[in-house]
Amino acid sequence: MLEAHAPEPRSDAGADSEHESDREFGQAARGAESLLSRQADRSTDTEFFSPMPEGYRRGRHKYVAVFGTVMSGLGKGIFASSVAKLLKDKGLVVAPIKLEGYLNIDAGTLNPFRHGEVFVLDDGTECDMDLGTYERLLDQDLSRMNFMTSGQVFSTIVDRERHGAYLGRDVQWIPHVTGEVKRRLRELAMYGDGERPADVVFVEVGGTVGDYENGFYIEALRELAFEEGEDSVCFVALTYIIKPQTLGEQKSKAAQLGIKRLMEAGIQPHMIACRATDPITEPVRQKIAMFSNVPLRRVFSMHDRPSVYTIPDDMRLAGLDREILSTLDLHDRVDTSIEDRRRREWAVFHDGLVRPKKRRVAIGLTGKYVAMRDAYASIDKAIEHCSAHLGVDVDLRWIETTDITPANAGARLEGLDGVIVPGGFGSRGVEGKIACVRHCRERGVPYLGICLGFQVAVIEYARNVLGLKGAGSSEFDRRCADAVISELPEQKKIEGLGGTMRLGGQEVVISPGTLAEFLYGLPMPGNHAGLAAPGADGALHARERFRHRYEVDPEYVARLEAAGLVFSGRHPAQPIMQVLELPQVSEGATGGSGHPYFIAAQFHPELTSRPARPQPLFMGLVAATAVRKHGPADAHSALAQWSRVRNGQVQAV
Repeated sequence: MLEAHAPEPRSDAGADSEHESDREFGQAARGAESLLSRQADRSTDTEFFSPMPEGYRRGRHKYVAVFGTVMSGLGKGIFASSVAKLLKDKGLVVAPIKLEGYLNIDAGTLNPFRHGEVFVLDDGTECDMDLGTYERLLDQDLSRMNFMTSGQVFSTIVDRERHGAYLGRDVQWIPHVTGEVKRRLRELAMYGDGERPADVVFVEVGGTVGDYENGFYIEALRELAFEEGEDSVCFVALTYIIKPQTLGEQKSKAAQLGIKRLMEAGIQPHMIACRATDPITEPVRQKIAMFSNVPLRRVFSMHDRPSVYTIPDDMRLAGLDREILSTLDLHDRVDTSIEDRRRREWAVFHDGLVRPKKRRVAIGLTGKYVAMRDAYASIDKAIEHCSAHLGVDVDLRWIETTDITPANAGARLEGLDGVIVPGGFGSRGVEGKIACVRHCRERGVPYLGICLGFQVAVIEYARNVLGLKGAGSSEFDRRCADAVISELPEQKKIEGLGGTMRLGGQEVVISPGTLAEFLYGLPMPGNHAGLAAPGADGALHARERFRHRYEVDPEYVARLEAAGLVFSGRHPAQPIMQVLELPQVSEGATGGSGHPYFIAAQFHPELTSRPARPQPLFMGLVAATAVRKHGPADAHSALAQWSRVRNGQVQAV
């Protein structure tokens, strides 16, 4: 036991403060003594340690756990989100979660070259790109509860140990680490979609079976199935069927060994999804079924398809949704009326996706991470959503900006009907992006800037229109003559990279009579709710997601506007510019000329695009490129609806 010893008396001037400090120590020591006494009375005979959230009902919630074998990057998130969509379409409440093995607390500091896109949720969580797949397919906003890392788990456990939560026990991988994982999964089940508890929690285990860093997740899920009881957990193994070029036929041995590794961990899969370039042959399916103890009807060919959005329908045709309902005993929770309605709604998007398209445009994605396509996954999907709704085939071309200069920009961007300059951090490739902006502005090429693409548009305009040759950003050059992009005064008082980041969903007030108002004011396909609604001030208020640190310096705003730049979206209370644009044809531009489509956003519009609710800024870009290249569309078509400039005239909002 700890004992508090009284200090020797002192006669110096600091005696009072010393006594106060000693009293505090004595109180802390007595508190620790009491804590130890309480823990000593606890029984440590049981080896069970599985924290249950208050109010949790065992058997009420079901779980589907997806594991990857053979190698990573097979598409566990695509499989899980597709099945989750099928169950949600049947009226069930679903809640997905991604379990990451790395020790980072979140994905915010990960390099896109190593881990792909950092997806930002509405609550500001920086997470894995798979959560973007879940949000898009489920049309459901997620939160920090839908993302777990080893770093989060270990931080929580160490913090609890320091506060005495485990006194009397040595803190171990089993049961304490696995117990923390199970606690979080059960809390998510109770939280559900934020409005109702989940019928089914979809658990995606990152990495590959056999990795050191995800072993405790696999063990936790084995324990979860044991504790929840029969018909409560469905295990799915995603594997890879190789086809060596020298042999020219599919081989299943690697898949068999990968599934065997999962079974050695105590997990018997209920279903197998086989990734491959081509459809899985029947002999291979039979081998996989025989060696994994899985019925043949539950071995699914998840081969390459033109679009991931065709996978849910293929799964339904294969009967996977019914198999999972049977495994989890959930048939009685299906609402057929909801399913019929949602299938009709999805069919509109699906049919538009696969239908042959008469118009084709080329849009350049000019970024610094194009060697890693996953770094811009949400932009790629946002374009795909627009393509389906507008009936335009978009050839997205990936262009590295590091070696683009003012001298070769025209040649590098030749043949493009539109340009997107995406976000990014650091100075590499920035001057190339500025050269792209100038090319689009001066030659009338439709342009969409995102985050850094917004900032370089301001820099280019300040340099080449306003005449500030030394214009730049304090992010790249602290001593630049005119830092038109900088940290706001209140941000500069906060130290540390995380302290000054603007993260997550925030309001954008749209100025009336602008291109931004036209786009955000249009109804979504199928009368789905859009991203903007009128505010108390009468203006449109949109909610978009941010991930940046630097802003347009307010000292330059008036001068930029006087030179013709339009800031059409602003923060509701702060002098923060959030959308910019150039006047369009016949909008008061000199000589009746103007730009067909030039708009940029400080936020990331790609993060809020959904198949049924395509993002307005992307819809406007694709429509503008198609009309500029192919001429006016039929007046009643979606393409005409999203084209603000028709026959040389700007349409009213």
